[in-house]
Amino acid sequence: MLCILAVAALVAGCGSNGPTASQAITLSAAPEAPSSPSPNPSPSPSVDPGTLPQTHVLPQADDPAFQAGVQELWNAIVQDDPSIALPFFFPKSAYLQVKAISNPSADYENRLIPWYKLDIEAAHALLGSNADSAQFVSVTVPKSQAEWIVPGVEYNKGSYYRVYGTRLDYSVNGHTASFGIFSLISWRGEWYIVHLGPSTRSTNKGIVYAPEG
Repeated sequence: MLCILAVAALVAGCGSNGPTASQAITLSAAPEAPSSPSPNPSPSPSVDPGTLPQTHVLPQADDPAFQAGVQELWNAIVQDDPSIALPFFFPKSAYLQVKAISNPSADYENRLIPWYKLDIEAAHALLGSNADSAQFVSVTVPKSQAEWIVPGVEYNKGSYYRVYGTRLDYSVNGHTASFGIFSLISWRGEWYIVHLGPSTRSTNKGIVYAPEG
């Protein structure tokens, strides 16, 4: 297994252990459609959700937007093309609303997005020659560990739900393995990635977080 590097302080917090089965919601590769609409429907695709005010709605892992985002992430990893998964990353306009740092725009563009791209490339390297045959199996979000982060915490002026411990399972030639998504945060009732790999690292290199199998 490829184990990739880590460690230099980030704005967002530290990780936690993975969830137990009883704590988590698991999404399979072909989930059933939810029986009722999302409690906070996404705005029109023409509207940048980050320009709208935050809501106190806890995201659901069976939400179609989240399912689509996970599939975008998986496709980006398999194809070694981070641009595919950029819509699944926390919106820049929302980041500007929540972060109380001197230059959140530069932090977003010069640190968060480059690390996200490097981490996707690192996950592709983890698959190696098996990338074309690797299959997405499921994603598990430990819903009970989601925490509402208030202003003044994590250098914030705004709030959001944050969850550690999400894991993505995949299969290669009948063998199942997984890796972690370091942290998801919410905007208007939807989960987005803010750190695919760890939120601290000492060098500007991609990191596959907690690979197993």
